[in-house]
Amino acid sequence: MTEVNKPPRAGDEPPRAGGWTGFVTARPRLSLLVALVLTALAVLAGGGVADHLGSGGWEDPAAESTYATKALERKFPDSQPNLLLLVDAGRASVDDPAVAAAARGLAERLAGERGVTGVGSYWQAGPAAAPGLRAEDGHEALIAARITGDENAMGRTLDRIVPHYRGTHGPVRVKVGGIVAVRHEMQTIIKEDLTRAEMIALPITLVLLVMVFGSAVAALLPLGIGIVAILGTNAVLRALTSFTDVSVFALNLTTALGLGLAIDYALFIVRRYREELSGGADPLTAVGTTLRTAGRTVLFSALTVAVSLAAMMVFPQYFLRSFAYAGIAVVLLAAAAALILLPAALVLLGHRVNSLDLRRLFRRGRTSADSGTQAAGDTSWARTATLVMRRAPLFAIGTSALLVVLGLPFLGVRFGTADDRQLPSGAESHVVQQHLRDGFPGTPGGGLEVLAEGRATQAQYAAYKQRVAALPEVVGVDGPLVKGDTAYFTVEPRGEAVDTGAQRLVGDLRSLKTPFATKVTGTAAVLVDSKHAIGERLPWAGAFIAVVTLLLVFLLTGSVLIPLQAVVLNALSLTAMFGAVVWVFQDGHLSGALGFTSPGSIETTLPVLMFCVAFGLSMDYGVFLLSRIKEEYDRTGDHDEAVRHGLQRTGGLITAAAVILAVVMVAIGTSRVTNTKMLGLGIALAVLMDAMVVRSLLVPAIMRLTGRATWWAPAPLRRFHRRFGLSEGEAPAPAPEKETAGV
Repeated sequence: MTEVNKPPRAGDEPPRAGGWTGFVTARPRLSLLVALVLTALAVLAGGGVADHLGSGGWEDPAAESTYATKALERKFPDSQPNLLLLVDAGRASVDDPAVAAAARGLAERLAGERGVTGVGSYWQAGPAAAPGLRAEDGHEALIAARITGDENAMGRTLDRIVPHYRGTHGPVRVKVGGIVAVRHEMQTIIKEDLTRAEMIALPITLVLLVMVFGSAVAALLPLGIGIVAILGTNAVLRALTSFTDVSVFALNLTTALGLGLAIDYALFIVRRYREELSGGADPLTAVGTTLRTAGRTVLFSALTVAVSLAAMMVFPQYFLRSFAYAGIAVVLLAAAAALILLPAALVLLGHRVNSLDLRRLFRRGRTSADSGTQAAGDTSWARTATLVMRRAPLFAIGTSALLVVLGLPFLGVRFGTADDRQLPSGAESHVVQQHLRDGFPGTPGGGLEVLAEGRATQAQYAAYKQRVAALPEVVGVDGPLVKGDTAYFTVEPRGEAVDTGAQRLVGDLRSLKTPFATKVTGTAAVLVDSKHAIGERLPWAGAFIAVVTLLLVFLLTGSVLIPLQAVVLNALSLTAMFGAVVWVFQDGHLSGALGFTSPGSIETTLPVLMFCVAFGLSMDYGVFLLSRIKEEYDRTGDHDEAVRHGLQRTGGLITAAAVILAVVMVAIGTSRVTNTKMLGLGIALAVLMDAMVVRSLLVPAIMRLTGRATWWAPAPLRRFHRRFGLSEGEAPAPAPEKETAGV
């Protein structure tokens, strides 16, 4: 006989939350006033946060390439130009005397700018010394320089000097590029796009909430909670910038999760509150019941999402860690606002939460509260659950096969680094870099640099240079440039900057035995080190997410099988997202319609980020569904009816929440920066697939196949759950115990 968890008896009921209910509802006006004051302070503290955020963070700070880059910046600053002036002579030659005079004048003026060093140009070095600074058609050439300081200081210097160099100067026209210009332009565009995304998402979200609730008053509550969470997180990020680097890309996650999760939580709480009111409860009792039921689910959901986001703290790149900072802050603030501010507002509103019913023109003979109750118990979702469970093997196999097929393109993923092609095709720094790729000799931005440290003779340097030049992936070697006990060589690889050949060359250079210490850097080296850092820590991040998620879902359900199902099905729900990312953004399908330039690869950190965010959001919906199924199973002991009831009660809610979050993510996906577009559109797809396919079809099918064994747990774990587990729902009346002869 296989023993399954039975519905709890009277003595097994979960601990009550009456004390918490009393705390958050005792002085609702004071609570809202304090919240208003704190929000105003957050606006002041978080104002201008984007100006303090960085646009890099993809490198491992402990990697060999990072060490070599910093050492070269210190000892050979002229070797690390980050600012390029593309000088276009029009139909004339760059060697024309008038063109050369104008270009030399620009270079001399640039050398006198504060915060600029290492100025060099084609006209100063000459054709023989710097052939790579002259275009093959002879009509364009480069002035290179280095802007010093951290990212914010470089941005300020760029803002100060660029207006004086961009544009027409006598016979030449100048465009500004280089890595510092790319990152600064990316930061500016992200700020502009984020404002536009908010202007798109907020009104559409409000309309959708009105459609869900009917009542304009009820619809405004989730939106208010989301705005509070976003403003609070901006203040947290601003504080974090005082002692650590934070990526500007994190602002997009703050907006998306702040609106999305706050709306999810508020939807769940307001819907349950309206159910209690329609059942005859007074407002204070309805709030208490809501906090003991939906409130616990919200708390659990917030913890599962925070766990997924916290996993990014394992990685050394501050790009990923920034999303952990922003994500954890916004999740906790959204949950706190939903569990403290929202109940206070509901107590003050009472039955007026159903006021301003904007749907009354489209129906007759039904009140807003009635509508809310019917929506919560939509019979169409009950029919869906019945159909799925009747054909459970067909739905389980068919849905799983579909998700696997949609994920197949990810098997061909190629990883790369973020570059100027993240920007719109008309962005000036992207135009400059594209000119370098198309019209200049060599591999612009793709050269490898070898830092040599330790005493060595010219003969030893020459022998090393000869060995490097003999490597199969090498086109040419320049150097060495020697300063004391340090020297560096520039190695030009064949092909593209970060293709497999360039990455192999990094390994070959690092494996050469030399009489001095060598460190390799450059675009391909940074990619190799980044892939190594992520690959090394990925199992730890995955194990952290899996173990903590298993524990949290067990505490919610008391089952051994349900947590395993949750982890596997959540991961399966993400396959469509990863397949679409490769098919669209790497392979370039739909690039014209979506308005981006495909670099032919996926930035290394993006899949990690998208997995952590999408997995957390999937668990969010999973907790909503499982908590309601568990509540009904505790009440009745009927497994099939519990699954049917859970989908009936939450199917519409989860779908509405997913559509609203998808709207927010699509608004983020309208960004002109490719990584942000990929993040927004990819997660929107993952959320919709999870809500409409996995939660609606796959979960009920799998739970029907596993039957009452779904609730099984060994005796020690059952005792552990009775003592420490959390359950949603009022203390159930003892249900008839059922035995299963065999499963």
